[in-house]
Amino acid sequence: MRAREGDVGAYERLVERHSAIAFRTAYVLSRSRADAEEATQDAFIKAHRALGRFRVGAPWRPWLLRIVANEARNRRRASGRRVRLELQAVEMTRPAAGAPSSEAVVLTAERDAALRHALAALGDRDREVLYLRYFLDLSEAEMAAVLRCRPGTVKSRLSRSLTRLRAVVEDADG
Repeated sequence: MRAREGDVGAYERLVERHSAIAFRTAYVLSRSRADAEEATQDAFIKAHRALGRFRVGAPWRPWLLRIVANEARNRRRASGRRVRLELQAVEMTRPAAGAPSSEAVVLTAERDAALRHALAALGDRDREVLYLRYFLDLSEAEMAAVLRCRPGTVKSRLSRSLTRLRAVVEDADG
């Protein structure tokens, strides 16, 4: 890895390539845009300083995301804020098709509101694992790095969180 050998341009390319996922991960965990921006910047600085400890041949992204997650969690703990996460990621990834009908807009808004309400009813651990998987589309290895657990634990946490989410949605429907 050239960045590890002191190539600043190589490190800048790594920052460019991974800044979006780093920010989104920090945002999911901190639930604050300002905290996510600061956590992302601090994580890249810490990653640069720690390049000498990075294992050559290991995947970069999970290593970086673990640093980002630690920074975001530290900011959330330090600030004590409990801001609800807006689902901007969903809106940004929606395909731009023809103009939807008024009925489709209302149904989508109702579904989104129900999902937001159901997610808000979950605990932080459940909400985090669901956001990381379904909104940020992280792999199990990346989720394990962010959550500081084994990949098998990611699978079980995700399964339990989905079960809890279904229960909340069913309670709201019935």
